[in-house]
Amino acid sequence: MSLLELDDLSVTYTIEAGEVPAVRGVSLTLEAGAALGIAGESGSGKSTLAMALLRLLPRGARVGGRILLDGEDVLTMKWGRLRAVRWAQASIVFQGAQHGLNPVHRIGDQIAEPLLTHGLAGPEAARGRVAELLRQVGLPDWRARSYPHELSGGQRQRVMIAMALACSPRLIVADEPTTALDVMVQAQVLTLIKRLVAERGISLVMISHDLSVLADVCDRLAVMYAGRVVEHGPSREVYHAAAHPYSRALAAAFPTVGDPASRLAPKGLGGDPPDPMRLPGGCAFHPRCPVALEECSTLDVEPRPAGEGREAACVHVREKEQEAS
Repeated sequence: MSLLELDDLSVTYTIEAGEVPAVRGVSLTLEAGAALGIAGESGSGKSTLAMALLRLLPRGARVGGRILLDGEDVLTMKWGRLRAVRWAQASIVFQGAQHGLNPVHRIGDQIAEPLLTHGLAGPEAARGRVAELLRQVGLPDWRARSYPHELSGGQRQRVMIAMALACSPRLIVADEPTTALDVMVQAQVLTLIKRLVAERGISLVMISHDLSVLADVCDRLAVMYAGRVVEHGPSREVYHAAAHPYSRALAAAFPTVGDPASRLAPKGLGGDPPDPMRLPGGCAFHPRCPVALEECSTLDVEPRPAGEGREAACVHVREKEQEAS
């Protein structure tokens, strides 16, 4: 049994202007001890998906489908059961640690809170556990007495990781954990996440717009566009030999280290993601797609096999299948 299974997951926000379909029919699985990356531009639905995993969405959100965590549907859990699952079985590292930490409480108290809430340790044992967690994420024990504003951005992000690890969960959801950090600190935090996940056998769902980061950290990669998964497969293959034109555009948008040509002439993606309330007919990517066909404006292709363990929702993948047969 998979540790996490998303079955036809949909999320719709209700606003004054109407309904906004943020996530549309996403089905993914994550095995125990594996890492899944979810990529896409801003507005693709990836962070909404991350928040849905632990029912952290605002009241105006309507969620459909199923989210199975160890075979139990998160969407149908009673509040008491959901409260027991958060932090203890699955935890989250939020984007922007400055906003995820309480500015008037010391770091040590905030790391200890989930331990005390779930009854996993008394006050004295919790203090010892906090010191251990701080050392594991590369911070000295005395930082437990610090307030968030007394730490750098990278240090605050390490604190968020320590909080996520406090109750030894089986799953960690990391929503763009390095976006606000400089390149050097980003590399340190990513190395830390990789090491801790490997050492503890934790499953990881990591959200990012950067395919190169996800390819380095995750086993598998799902690329989202306009609320749907347009490609899914082994992360290295999706990054280096994408089957969907949107995945190729995302991968090409980042310069290659040591390659002056890619740095001086990056291959960006023209245009903007579509308004989710006014999605184009057919494939939502076709107005920006450099290889779109006439039928792409009317035909929304379901994900098709695009190699071993890979799927892509593109008419060109379908054409290759027909040629092979």
